[in-house]
Amino acid sequence: MGQSLRVLSSNLWNGKADPDAFAELVVSLAVDVCAVQEMSPDQAEALSAVMPYGELAPATNCTGMGLVSNRPCEISRIPLPTRDAQVARFGPGSWPELRIPLEVIGVHVTAPHVMPPGASILRRRKQARILTDHLAKPAHGARVMVGDFNATPIWPFYQAIAAHLGDAAEMAARARGRRPLKTWGPTPKSPRLLRIDHGFVDGIAVEEFQVLPVPGADHSAIILDLALS
Repeated sequence: MGQSLRVLSSNLWNGKADPDAFAELVVSLAVDVCAVQEMSPDQAEALSAVMPYGELAPATNCTGMGLVSNRPCEISRIPLPTRDAQVARFGPGSWPELRIPLEVIGVHVTAPHVMPPGASILRRRKQARILTDHLAKPAHGARVMVGDFNATPIWPFYQAIAAHLGDAAEMAARARGRRPLKTWGPTPKSPRLLRIDHGFVDGIAVEEFQVLPVPGADHSAIILDLALS
């Protein structure tokens, strides 16, 4: 994308999203970095064919995760209860358009309804604490965090992350005099009711933020266009 970076994040509904249609969407949008949640083995196979670098860890119990790119990157993890966050680091050496190092973090936060209320609150607080501890460390470049946060902007988890990073959807919407779009509905074709998928940034400018349907998924994909310069 020239001097722009395009990052896509999508929850693939534990294998229900169409694998080939999703891979075709990634290609048609000229995505540079792709983070996925609830990825099944079939979805991982289709995605790996179009995104050769990074890490795919598919599963069939809603814990499948992936963070992949069309550029070489260094992959690590942030250990979290339930499922780790994935971290991809890129440098100007393998991505000449980058002026500074770039860190992209993919997350899938525990949903509040999958555990008893007290247990889910404690689990989410621990996840938030670990992630914000990571964000408190110097990034030594630009930083992007994307994923299914299972939290709207009024929830404490969102606010904890937003205390460290800027909400790319809010930035793009404010610049164009509009409101951020919602990302989740109970079925693939139902209206989107909640904004729980987010892209956060630091040290990099937001050019655009899109929300697009994914065939067979209950979450829409989010797409961040970021200025490499």
